[in-house]
Amino acid sequence: MNSRILYNANIFYQHKFIYGSLKIVDGKIAEISRDLIQDAGLESIDCQGQMLIPGFIDIHTHGGVGIDINAATYEDYKKLGAFFASQGTTAYLASVLTDTRETTLQCLAEIKKACSLTNGAELMGCHLEGPFLAVQYKGAMPEHLLQKGSLELIKEYVATGVVKHLTISPEIENAMPVIKELQKDLLVAIGHSGADYYTACEAIENGARSVTHCFNAMRLFHHHEPAIMGAALEKDVYCEAICDGLHLHPGTVSMLGKIKGRDNLFIAVTDSIMAAGLPDGEYKLGVNDVTVKNGDARLTVSDVRAGSTLTMIRAFRNILKFTKKPLEEVIPLLSENAAKALKIDNKKGNIDVGKDADLLLLNDALEIQKTISRGRVVYEVR
Repeated sequence: MNSRILYNANIFYQHKFIYGSLKIVDGKIAEISRDLIQDAGLESIDCQGQMLIPGFIDIHTHGGVGIDINAATYEDYKKLGAFFASQGTTAYLASVLTDTRETTLQCLAEIKKACSLTNGAELMGCHLEGPFLAVQYKGAMPEHLLQKGSLELIKEYVATGVVKHLTISPEIENAMPVIKELQKDLLVAIGHSGADYYTACEAIENGARSVTHCFNAMRLFHHHEPAIMGAALEKDVYCEAICDGLHLHPGTVSMLGKIKGRDNLFIAVTDSIMAAGLPDGEYKLGVNDVTVKNGDARLTVSDVRAGSTLTMIRAFRNILKFTKKPLEEVIPLLSENAAKALKIDNKKGNIDVGKDADLLLLNDALEIQKTISRGRVVYEVR
């Protein structure tokens, strides 16, 4: 059943909390009222005065609970969607790490099938992290699979209908034609890059609208050479950030909040790998072996950081702690801003009539009591 009434709730509506009720019909928000909404034909849920906020949208994750996106099957996505729902995510993009053409196409085929699942967080499509990335800033990318920009190859991937987001290094050969062509249909982000300031600006002028995991795997700011990071901070582009306290110092997160938060250009992501939700140990990230120790994921052979074990609810709590900002200012960083970046804010990202009923019910300790995706209760504390 994806129609119901939620009442006695503190609802995050139009960037402030109001006390009232919310009606869901066929997975959409049909009514928001300060009064009790009554409909004898619908199930009613007492929210007990707790907070009702938009569900989190994660546009960069490589997996969790033992599932690696580059090897995930339709059945795996059932388990993964349920796990993400338990962590507050109601919609996500599966991030495919740079791989062979054959493996990438297989990943896209599985993602396409799994987009029909309704048991957990909604799989909206794919984020391709590569293969058009700079070798010097490859991070956890397998170097032998990196290549120059190719419109022919990327159009083959896009033709599957599931690619929504692409990370590309703007300085590599043939990058600009790819950015210019793809920006019409996708969220194109620049990252894994040693680009200078002017090349990064050119990419933005050609349609790149976001920066993948800011400060990580990229040339950093210098007062004589602002580089890609200087362009990221100066220009009106989204800055995606991994707020686990390892990838970015808390002070850096706070700075990003001040620079990008006021213009709704800060997007919290997890960049999680299959180890998320599991203990320390040995794992995989695409073709790479990864060792996780104290929650920190690193390539086994080189000790380079390789994704994270972060979840969205932990990112939420971390950002609140790091920035000291009120709930009202932090909530959009995990929901509305990602929806705007993907140009789906007409149906997701905040609580409003006509939008998808993607909701989280939180208690005062910021613990998830219920997760609702497209009107369905996909996780609840029992």
